[in-house]
Amino acid sequence: MKKLIIGAISAAMVLVGLAAVPVSAAVICPEGTSRVGEAVNSYALCNLEEEEGSPTKLWDTINGIINVILAALGIAAVFMIILGGVWFLTSQGDPGKIKKAKDTILYGIIGLVVALLAFAIVNFVLEGIFGGGSTTGGGGTGSETTVTDNNKNN
Repeated sequence: MKKLIIGAISAAMVLVGLAAVPVSAAVICPEGTSRVGEAVNSYALCNLEEEEGSPTKLWDTINGIINVILAALGIAAVFMIILGGVWFLTSQGDPGKIKKAKDTILYGIIGLVVALLAFAIVNFVLEGIFGGGSTTGGGGTGSETTVTDNNKNN
């Protein structure tokens, strides 16, 4: 029994370790953009001016740290759901083991929901503070354009 559980845990850890890791490939901005020759994460960033110490850099840093933490929590919750399933399958009808397995699955689901809600709430609050960061525009810049009617009748 212990060998089966240890084997299942080992297999799950190997599968998590072999999971596909997203790779951020840099692109070089082409001629005609405001950042010619720079390496950026996306062609969309080639026309964005980026100032040192700007709120978008702070936004990206905070958002990156929080997303890594929440991703780790999500992976842990999914692992607990899988572990609870293994315990349920190996319970052999023992009511105590079945209850423990069901509780583990329930707490894993609750943890996953909490991690997803935390992700949504944190991003909502940070977008409110930083005006959306690098994905959406914030308030005015003080360079509003006034449209005048040149066809006025005197």
